[in-house]
Amino acid sequence: MDKTNAMRILDQKKIKYNVYEYPHEEGVCVEGTEVARLLNEDPNKVFKTLVTVGNDKKYYVCVIPVMKELDLKLAAKAFNVKSLEMIHVKDINAITGYIRGGCSPIGMKKAFPTIIDITGKELDKIIFSGGKIGLQIEMNPKDLDKVLRINYSLITRGDN
Repeated sequence: MDKTNAMRILDQKKIKYNVYEYPHEEGVCVEGTEVARLLNEDPNKVFKTLVTVGNDKKYYVCVIPVMKELDLKLAAKAFNVKSLEMIHVKDINAITGYIRGGCSPIGMKKAFPTIIDITGKELDKIIFSGGKIGLQIEMNPKDLDKVLRINYSLITRGDN
């Protein structure tokens, strides 16, 4: 398996993590709940990475459980901006260096402010994209602080 940017950064910082692979069709995004099922993992521990843009034209990253939906108003408040909207799918690669379904919060082209949903704070391990479709990283969310400027906040509502 080739190392992704995310894995290289974690290796460089000597942060412990596990990598999981799941079956997928080349280049086809797999829904987060399906990833959890394929990995036989609790969907509350499997997180997705969403990139937003604020009314200030800056980018903000939200890492939330796959079963939840991002609340843009709560997220805007947490980032202290007036409003947020999701970036367009076609812009993901240009902004992050990743593709839809393989977007990791670690190793983007630039370090953007990142919030992990408050539910991640209590977990010993979370699972998120390893930087390409079919690859997931499992690690202690507290270790993410060593590679990202993260905060925890309630930024989700309900289940999908």
